[in-house]
Amino acid sequence: MSVEKVAVVVAGGSGMGAAAAKRLAADGFKVAILSSSGKGEALASELGGLGVTGSNQSNEDLQRLADLTLERFGRIDVLVNSGGHGPRAPILEITDEQWHTGLDVYLMNVIRPVRIVAPHMVRQKAGAIINISTAWVVEPSPMFPTSAVFRAGLAAYTKIFANTYAADNVRMNNVLPGWIDSLPATEERRDSVPMQRYGTSDEIAATIAFLASDGAGYITGQNIRVDGGIIRAI
Repeated sequence: MSVEKVAVVVAGGSGMGAAAAKRLAADGFKVAILSSSGKGEALASELGGLGVTGSNQSNEDLQRLADLTLERFGRIDVLVNSGGHGPRAPILEITDEQWHTGLDVYLMNVIRPVRIVAPHMVRQKAGAIINISTAWVVEPSPMFPTSAVFRAGLAAYTKIFANTYAADNVRMNNVLPGWIDSLPATEERRDSVPMQRYGTSDEIAATIAFLASDGAGYITGQNIRVDGGIIRAI
């Protein structure tokens, strides 16, 4: 008898997180969704899953999500960490408070849920964690300084996690989107992409679904760019 697999999507009420939840549900996962609005609960209801309204900056909300998921489904096989947008300003004008906000939005948004969920995966001897990051980790953009700095830290965190838990069959990878259609479109940004178009949230979701699948069972500690060719560094 096959085991019904369960995916938790943090910040999954809209955009790429919601697209990931829909794709994983279509692939046969039971889904649990956390969002700061009622959108996550509504989407989870549509998908026959579990929805919790709360913040990925709250350990209490994340613990509640994990507890309710385990109570209802008995396991967690996949954790997808999405997030919002942090402060943007010229680098010397960013205040201490804004840097701390960037830390919460772009790095702690992963560290908090992983700290709660990963021990369950280790006990199962199976699990996949996928974090939505940014294509500009390797080539930081001055347009998004807090994102670039803390997501570079996320890349380091991911490598350390992968080294530590690979033997337990718990994997972690980052998806690095470029310009995606959940953002406002501009001709300048579109023209900067070799494929001459924005990517879609569904394309990001498809990459997440692959990394969550058994077919990606030998992939861990990686940063997978999905950016239409903007960044081509090794």
